[in-house]
Amino acid sequence: MKLPWLKSTLENEGPFLSVYLDTTRTDPNAAAELATRWGHLRSQAAEDGAPEAILEEIEESVLRQPSIGGRHGRAILASGTEILIDRVLPVPPHQESAHWGEHPQLLPLLQLTPYAISQLLVEVDRAGADLHLRASEDPSIRKNDDGLGEDATVDGGHDELHKANLGGGGNRAHSGWRQNNYEARVEDSWERNAEAVADTVNRLVMKHKPDMVLLTGDVRALSLLKDELGQEVVARLHEVSGGTRGVSLERASFREELERVTQEYIDARQRELAEELHEKQARDAESLAGAAEVEMALDRGQVDLLIFVPGREPENIETLMRKAIDTDAGIAAVGDEFTSLPEGVGALLRWKDDATPSNSIGSMSGDQRREDAVVPERDDVSPREAEESALRG
Repeated sequence: MKLPWLKSTLENEGPFLSVYLDTTRTDPNAAAELATRWGHLRSQAAEDGAPEAILEEIEESVLRQPSIGGRHGRAILASGTEILIDRVLPVPPHQESAHWGEHPQLLPLLQLTPYAISQLLVEVDRAGADLHLRASEDPSIRKNDDGLGEDATVDGGHDELHKANLGGGGNRAHSGWRQNNYEARVEDSWERNAEAVADTVNRLVMKHKPDMVLLTGDVRALSLLKDELGQEVVARLHEVSGGTRGVSLERASFREELERVTQEYIDARQRELAEELHEKQARDAESLAGAAEVEMALDRGQVDLLIFVPGREPENIETLMRKAIDTDAGIAAVGDEFTSLPEGVGALLRWKDDATPSNSIGSMSGDQRREDAVVPERDDVSPREAEESALRG
């Protein structure tokens, strides 16, 4: 995950105020509880030296009624005089905090990179569709130049939508012809409406490149729509059962299904990254692990992607993250159920040479014996070193 928007923030002079909050309001008492929790964090930040004016501005932002529902959080980074970043988080932070210091705290934000998923939800029926565009940094996406706002509607404009029995007396052959002709016009209306929806979906996907395009709604309309979608959409396509145009997000059962499909996508991306690490390790290719080794590679501009395991990060993780952002490297968190890294940190490299640290990434299986074998602080001779020594002898 590349982070150019964070690089510009880091170019500001400190000190910085970093605030991370769970702003979920699904419970009736959530607003009062949020105000109480923020009050404690505000007092702590004020004691540490954060200016009252910026604390007041942040309070107005975090206590304002949100435009979205469901579980979510907020990340705010500010200087002593202005808010630099104010983002909705796709899930609450692992831990709430407010920190005033020389550098902004990045870990609480970047621990959530697996959940930074942008989505286009398409609720379709035979007349058209409702579209909901959600970005990882702001699930409401109220401001955009497509006129989408928070939601959008596409109506195909072809309104012969329902087949009917036009028989009943008179010439049976003539009645049959009339009914067949009417049904053909209805089918044509459905197809033209699907084409209108597909045109809008194709255009939005080409522009915004969402990670997922989620389809739900009328089964026949879905089938017609899928026939008209472009390759960019098809590559991102996921069907979500149980949705109905206009009311899907109001149903708890549909929201649960949407969450399940999204989590499957997140897990698949985590597995793919772990497999890439494993494959590069097997080929002794452009990868390494360990805090000192990764920092050395960052200093040389070699790192393409900094990878860390939430909960197992080294003490210098904030420094590593700032260096990664400064050198235009990506940053990704990978859960410990998918990979095991010495000291909880590793990297995929842009290139490798003789001066690159020889440390390699430990077993993806989490085998502690293999992981220990590549931890540089150990005095024991690693299995690889023992084997090489025997061959030389």
